[in-house]
Amino acid sequence: MRPSSLFRPFVCAFLFLAGADPALAMIDTGAEHAILMDGDTGQVLWAKDAFVPMPPASMSKLMTIELLFQRLKDHRVRLTDTFPVSETAWRTGGSKMFVSVGSRIPVEDLIRGIIIQSGNDACVVVAEALGGSVDGFVRMMNARAKELGLKNSHFVNPDGLPDPPGQLMSAYDLAVLARHIIQTYPEYYHYFGERSFVWNNISQPNRNTVLEKFPGADGLKTGHTDASGYGIVASAVQDDHRLILVLNGLRYPDLDSASPQKQDWFGEQRRGDEAARILGLAFREFRRYRLLRPDSVVGVAKVWNGSRDTVPLVTGKPLDVTMQVDSREHLKASLRYDGPVAAPIARGQQIGTLSITAPDFPGMTVPVYAAESVPEQGVFGRMLLGLRTLVSGKSALE
Repeated sequence: MRPSSLFRPFVCAFLFLAGADPALAMIDTGAEHAILMDGDTGQVLWAKDAFVPMPPASMSKLMTIELLFQRLKDHRVRLTDTFPVSETAWRTGGSKMFVSVGSRIPVEDLIRGIIIQSGNDACVVVAEALGGSVDGFVRMMNARAKELGLKNSHFVNPDGLPDPPGQLMSAYDLAVLARHIIQTYPEYYHYFGERSFVWNNISQPNRNTVLEKFPGADGLKTGHTDASGYGIVASAVQDDHRLILVLNGLRYPDLDSASPQKQDWFGEQRRGDEAARILGLAFREFRRYRLLRPDSVVGVAKVWNGSRDTVPLVTGKPLDVTMQVDSREHLKASLRYDGPVAAPIARGQQIGTLSITAPDFPGMTVPVYAAESVPEQGVFGRMLLGLRTLVSGKSALE
């Protein structure tokens, strides 16, 4: 048995570059909830009340689309399949695709009706076709949210309308869902970038005005109700680097006296301007840095009762970090593990964690692993270790 007094947290500095506080590029917004995520790694770059459940309005249609894309990908549904329009779907209020009761609509047109026209009626058509009923589809939405790790999401309808109440998602969950859609369904993602769609002889533009306002923007979804304010899930790519931005709770009291049509138009434009502004700032100020190769040794851990006294530690995969340019100069990394680590140790065994911190950076923690195997000492080695401990009153590793 190893003495319990030997086991304590061990922390060592890995990297520290000191200097004066830099002039950091601060991001600010009037949105009540916001998050900026690296679209490739999922790393959170900036957040504002991003983990708080909030009314997502039509941005929750991303979950309806995800379930439809899933069934297209596994061939349970085809783009050419047609779904029937019930009277319930036809009567659904709010933004509309303008479906006709008793008709059948191809799946591909329903996708465009949901994404481009934000059709609540199209969402109900899909929900009834895939779930047997709206309630059945809502159960599917909540089950899928759990599978995807959306911990602060709860669905009561497929469209995001405020009635019935209780539809909630966090900005973080929306970003995670958007990233999942982008990475999992690349063959269908192009629908989010289409600028307009005509159905029933009615042409409607994509409400995501960021598509026009920011170079490289290609998705995803907007939302607006009185409870949620104006919101958007936007994504863009520049120089092979994808960012995902979520804003919600943008409010414009000066528009309250305007007509509903003017409120909608000006609100959509301002929402797009704000998203484009933040994306422009983000692409200018953030860079991705390769900190470590997979085989880069980040430190060593002390070993107890092993054939060697230490074992080198690696991340096992490249460590890429996206952060503000000025923050990079003040980056710190610390290695933490409970040690000494008892042998035998297998190569690839997780030993501890490496924490990365920097000014104006949310921080990240990655696991570190043994780069080599360390077998137990033989009988004579254990006898020598015990003798040294007996004579000195403490471990030979101290």
